[in-house]
Amino acid sequence: MGESRRGWHSDLQKSDAHRITAAEYEEIPELPEAFYRDGVLMEGGRPARPRGRPRLDRPRELVSLRLDPDVLDHFRAGGPGWRGRINEALKNVVGKGGRSA
Repeated sequence: MGESRRGWHSDLQKSDAHRITAAEYEEIPELPEAFYRDGVLMEGGRPARPRGRPRLDRPRELVSLRLDPDVLDHFRAGGPGWRGRINEALKNVVGKGGRSA
C-alpha cells in the first residue's frame, strides 16, 4: 500500500510493451472445446446463478382479447394477479372438457 502510483503505472507500461514470442506461446496449453462448453461462470468464488426466469417449454402468447366489463371487474376486484386468474379460469374450463367454437 506504500507504493506510489508512479511505480504502478511504470510496471503496466512495461507489461504492455512486451510482445509474446513464439517460444512463449509453446508454454500456453491448448484448451479443449469442452473447457468452454462445460465451463461454469463464477462470481465471487461461487457459481453464478442464472439471471431471470427459467425459459418455459411452452411460453405464454400475447393476445388481444375483448372481455365484458363485468368479467374484468370480477377479476380485478381480487387485486394484483387478475390476468393470471383469468388464465387459470380458462385453463380449468379447457381441463373439464370445455371446447370453444
